[in-house]
Amino acid sequence: MDLDLKSTLELVVGWAKEVGSMQRSYFRGDNLGIETKSNVFDVVTKVDKLCETFLLERINASFPAHGVLGEESGEHDVHSDYLWIVDPLDGTNNYSQGLPVFCVSIGLTYKGESLLGVVYAPYLDEMYTAIRGKGAFRNGISIRVSDKKDLAHSVLGTGFPYDKDVNPDNNAANLARILPRIRGIRRLGSAAYDLCCVAAGFLDAYWELGLHPWDVCAGELIVREAGGEIRSFRENRGIAIMAGNIHLITKMQEYVK
Repeated sequence: MDLDLKSTLELVVGWAKEVGSMQRSYFRGDNLGIETKSNVFDVVTKVDKLCETFLLERINASFPAHGVLGEESGEHDVHSDYLWIVDPLDGTNNYSQGLPVFCVSIGLTYKGESLLGVVYAPYLDEMYTAIRGKGAFRNGISIRVSDKKDLAHSVLGTGFPYDKDVNPDNNAANLARILPRIRGIRRLGSAAYDLCCVAAGFLDAYWELGLHPWDVCAGELIVREAGGEIRSFRENRGIAIMAGNIHLITKMQEYVK
């Protein structure tokens, strides 16, 4: 591996800021071009597509030998050792409703190992970054996961899959089991941002099932570099993970299955 990760991170942060500017310019406008994808609950806007096209162009220009996996456009030479995993607009439902929790997520892996992650929430102007082995940061300031050990004192985040109407394995049972045992639950509507909130200690822990690589690639690294753990808890519902400190994750396993 001969990539300078520090300079690469600086480049990616610049891309994220440009994408964020695009997202802000269309936010709460009347011309979002909303379409459905897998079902009526799963939407995409023209802003998703514009942002992904922008990122693909930048990646291909700067790293032409690298592969890319994007939420909207799919796979591009994913057999390269270097693979960029991109969600151009995580939180599309929020965005299309005029709710301010949305972000761009950009991760880079090498032979399957995460090297760097960038998540930028432009409306909140929060830039989360991590390089493997170098810690995690929010707007340049080091962050750490929550040190809480008791579920009763903890606020957790979660989400629900798009097939929740037809698949009874839709996270509702997990929520029913754990809700009486925690201080509170938050459904922010963006897995990448949820993970960053865990990394910063704004959420004490998080779980979700039915996720995809572009939802979690950058955020997982940011959590780990902030001293947290990522633990898989299912194998038959896409990517299913818990995130937080080891104490809370261990206790969550009794209820989240």
